[in-house]
Amino acid sequence: NVTMDAEDLLLRELLGISDPRITAASANWIRENQRDDGTWATFHGGPPDLSTTVEAYWALKLAGDSPDEPHMQHAARHVVAAGGLEGTRVFTRIWLAMFGLWSWDELPVLPPELVLAPRWVPLNIYDFASWARQTIVPLTVVGAHRPVRATPVQLEELRTGAARPEAEPRAKRSAGRAFQRLDRLMHRYERRPLRRLRRLAIRRAERWIISRQEADGSWGGIQPPWVYSIIALHLLGHHLDDPVMRAALEGLERFTIWERDGELRRIEACQSPVWDTALAVVALVDAGVAPTEPQLARAAEWLLDEEITVRGDWSVRRPHLAPGGWAFEFANDRYPDVDDTAEVVLALARLRDVDPVRIDAAVHRAVRWTEGMQCRGGGFAAFDVDNDTRLPTLLPFCDFGAVTDPPSADVTAHVVEMLGHLQSAGRAGCVDRDVLARAVAWLSTEQEHDGSWFGRWGANHVYGTGAAVPALIAAGASTQDHRVVAAVAWLESVQNDDGGWGEDLRSYTDPAHRGRGSSTPSQTAWALLALLSAHRFGEAMRRGVTWLIQQQRADGSWDEPWFTGTGFPRDFYINYHLYRLVFPITALGRYLNALEAGDGDG
Repeated sequence: NVTMDAEDLLLRELLGISDPRITAASANWIRENQRDDGTWATFHGGPPDLSTTVEAYWALKLAGDSPDEPHMQHAARHVVAAGGLEGTRVFTRIWLAMFGLWSWDELPVLPPELVLAPRWVPLNIYDFASWARQTIVPLTVVGAHRPVRATPVQLEELRTGAARPEAEPRAKRSAGRAFQRLDRLMHRYERRPLRRLRRLAIRRAERWIISRQEADGSWGGIQPPWVYSIIALHLLGHHLDDPVMRAALEGLERFTIWERDGELRRIEACQSPVWDTALAVVALVDAGVAPTEPQLARAAEWLLDEEITVRGDWSVRRPHLAPGGWAFEFANDRYPDVDDTAEVVLALARLRDVDPVRIDAAVHRAVRWTEGMQCRGGGFAAFDVDNDTRLPTLLPFCDFGAVTDPPSADVTAHVVEMLGHLQSAGRAGCVDRDVLARAVAWLSTEQEHDGSWFGRWGANHVYGTGAAVPALIAAGASTQDHRVVAAVAWLESVQNDDGGWGEDLRSYTDPAHRGRGSSTPSQTAWALLALLSAHRFGEAMRRGVTWLIQQQRADGSWDEPWFTGTGFPRDFYINYHLYRLVFPITALGRYLNALEAGDGDG
């Protein structure tokens, strides 16, 4: 969403590197995404979002738009009606504070001394999810420096004058009040920190940040830690021509997309080449492309070269586990993830004939690493093990986005599918049966009462269910298993009248949207993949396949403006541009294979 583009302009203003051409093109993109009611949303077709609208309005005003222009007046009226600057989230108010538009004293405190806490102390940085700790560490440095930069832009018209309500933590009120008291104590300490301890903490934080910069100049390959790390290092005296800063700013350019001959400029939330390549391989092979075709052989070689063989933050809790997995980005070696690794193994297993020795060795390392990342309850998280303490969620500072990485149904399902596939392919010796059994048991307990599964990294219950059913079947469950029957019944009950499936992202906050929304190619394909694995060749499948065929464009692709990828449930979503292609191809390919095998009725 446009917060990234707005914050990019604010970052350039903060660093003193604003460029009129960049500002104009980014402002065009922000204007183009303004809704009819004058606001901005966090996903296509979504409701207004106050903080997003404030940041977009601010960026446009910085670009020269007058507050008297109709589109600006429209936005300002909504902001004031929705709570004004006083109602924005912490991250937005941090940006306001950096330009003197909000008091640092009125922001929650996270001191840099946090990085000194040993791993056994509650609320040490490894209690936060990988993406959160990479963001929080530099923000502690920013908060310690409390920068205030002069700005030609004021936002008085967006204030209501009302006192900001006490932050309502996402937890029990009693625990929340305790953390509010802790925040007040931190404010007192911030006025007179222990100087030697503060200097030590700042130095440790600086080393921690620099050591985690990726080869492409990013931090985690995502915008928040990247931007705040740049700001933190800038405040610590790193000039823009320092190697670490130069690499960071040059890396941001590789996440920048220019369109319409330079008229529009936007920033990508992330890049997903490993994930996309694995999904594309699975889709093409399932659709009948020979694994030895040159394109797929090149894909296999590229995936093998992307294997991560160094230790990252995951090793803090698994110090004796050997590396062997894949990450999401081009250069994200410190943060391989279980989800990508499972999908890459499924892809390489289909390409084994390309290079059997090398692929078998990589798959073996990946399986050992993945199994070693199993959480205590049997499920699997994305980046870490047992990263599920509730304490970070109680902090007043953490009012936006997921800040921990507990196991999820969709990631666990992908691991179960991977292990089940290897076992059925005659590679049972590669699989720890106890790990598989515990994962299946955990996945079973996560099934919702209506038969669906929650989707942490995709929207939402259609995604979770579309992953869980094929996983259970791959692990040996019968197509008549009660879990499978319940899931299929739920999918059939939420099929749209047009034959497709869709789920609005508001399902993360409102159960009424669960499994309900405009039909999309990717979500329809997810539902079909579940029905296909369960051998439900009935009216629901026929209608779903028909909808996909009818919606296909002349060039072979599908349209999908909706966001069906999830970054942070309730807060941040992603439109994966390849989802609209790879998942329909996979579903249609498996459907044709089933018909040829005599499983369906045609």
